[in-house]
Amino acid sequence: MKATQKLASFLSPYWLWAILAPLLMMLEVAMDLMQPRLIQQIIDQGVAQQDWNLVLETSGLMVGLTLIGVSGGMGASVFAVLAAQGFGTDLRSSLFRHVQSFSFGNLDELETGKIITRLTNDVIQVQELVMLMLRIMVRSPLMLVGSLIMAILTSPLLALLFVVLIPIVLLFLNWIINKTFPLFGTVQEKLDAINTVVQENLAGMRLVKAFVRADYEIDRFGTANDDWMDHNLLAVRTVAVTMPFMMLVLNMGIVATLWFGGNYVKLGNMQVGQIVAFINYLMITLTSMMMVSMLVMRVSRAEASAVRIVEVFESKPKIESDPDSLNAFKPKGRVAFEHVSFSYDGEDSTPALQEISFVVEPGETVALLGATGSGKSSLINLIPRFYDVFQGRVTIDGVDVRQIDETALRQQVGVALQESVLFSGTIRDNIRYGQPDADEEDVISAAKMAQAHDFIVGLPDGYDSIVGQRGVNLSGGQRQRLAIARALLIQPAILILDDSTSAVDVETEARIQEALAQARQGRTSFVVAQRVSTVLSADKILVLENGRIVAAGDHDTLLATSPIYREIYESQMDSGVVNHG
Repeated sequence: MKATQKLASFLSPYWLWAILAPLLMMLEVAMDLMQPRLIQQIIDQGVAQQDWNLVLETSGLMVGLTLIGVSGGMGASVFAVLAAQGFGTDLRSSLFRHVQSFSFGNLDELETGKIITRLTNDVIQVQELVMLMLRIMVRSPLMLVGSLIMAILTSPLLALLFVVLIPIVLLFLNWIINKTFPLFGTVQEKLDAINTVVQENLAGMRLVKAFVRADYEIDRFGTANDDWMDHNLLAVRTVAVTMPFMMLVLNMGIVATLWFGGNYVKLGNMQVGQIVAFINYLMITLTSMMMVSMLVMRVSRAEASAVRIVEVFESKPKIESDPDSLNAFKPKGRVAFEHVSFSYDGEDSTPALQEISFVVEPGETVALLGATGSGKSSLINLIPRFYDVFQGRVTIDGVDVRQIDETALRQQVGVALQESVLFSGTIRDNIRYGQPDADEEDVISAAKMAQAHDFIVGLPDGYDSIVGQRGVNLSGGQRQRLAIARALLIQPAILILDDSTSAVDVETEARIQEALAQARQGRTSFVVAQRVSTVLSADKILVLENGRIVAAGDHDTLLATSPIYREIYESQMDSGVVNHG
């Protein structure tokens, strides 16, 4: 219950409802516990002595107490639902906010599918536990203790049966709890796997169709789904043993009560009404224990989910701004890498970058070339501090990026990442995502520079056209141009274009580069590209191989001095990729 207790603070804003629900449930329990004694009174005093007035009066009292109990139960249910829903909403919101604070490194460790499960199913499990705790988990223990006390008061002799029955039940429940807790933890992990498969499949549906891999994906989902079902069935089958066992104990208790109670009645030491009342209390006691056992199963499942939620909360962002970091930062745009080495998995793994050193003066354009996996994207990810270096430092205007507040830093760095991610909403909203208050003129200007304006106005609703989820109703080139426009709109001191024109044709790319040449004036630019034509006009070209800079200079210099660059240039020129226009 440690993990669940850590989440209890989310219930504090709803303390009044959380108190009223158990209090009203106590009222219902009190009314219910009085019923068997009144039945005893009807049998032993009313029916046995032919006192029909007493029977009617007691029956009327039972009806009144029942109505009071029902009112208490209904009130408890209402307040329990209010408290649980508020708890779940706040927990989910806080969890989502915490995920937003994660750096790229955290997101690499916690996969998307796992985060989705924690935000949805795991939160629901804990939320339902809260609702049960305020209702059933209050009612059942109170009924258990109350009925046990009333049974002892009704017949101390028959109450000795509890000395045998209760230890049997407790030993069984302890076994069930220890057995099911790890099982439900595994069930949630298997649900993670299902969500991961679904998320990957839906995100890459076009690729699946293109390679005719639907059958493979169906099999992959089926494997994950069957695996989840098998583990879920194992957990449920284990829990299912509880009900038959508890019913066995209950029936054994009833048989023993009738056996011993019947003998006491023959001897004149007990009345029939006492036996009836005691059997009622016995049934309430063992039924309450059965309910408690079922609730314990729910607690085990919710605890497994709570552990996973707490795991996210305890995951500290790998990148955090220092309290003394610069909150206001208006750089000129001088970028320097000083003996930088970096690895995604820490110092013990193979470095993605090794001993990278270079300087870019304000207003210069730097192009990065190299084969896939050479370290181009890793390098540019260090500038806005998406990751931290483990050796050396990256500076902007002489200030280490680790000494600049993340928000202040990233407001000065415009990024069009390799994957053009768009959000549901209008095209206008997507372009001004980084600057929501941008006026129409600035939005159109950024779109024109990115060569997106023409295709936008050609849409039925122009800038008000709705972008589907992840931009599914736009082509790859259109998405890339919107991503570039989004980066340009914030008018950054440093502009990063990570292979952001790979999905457009050479002619469109040439127009974009011509427009960007004007946009880059006065700001430092980093361009990651596969086409040499994209980098011909760059002030400096860095050629990377295996995480190292193997050549640096402008186009003419590299063409004369770098065999690697010359090989790339000549291969693309021979294939007609290089555009000299």
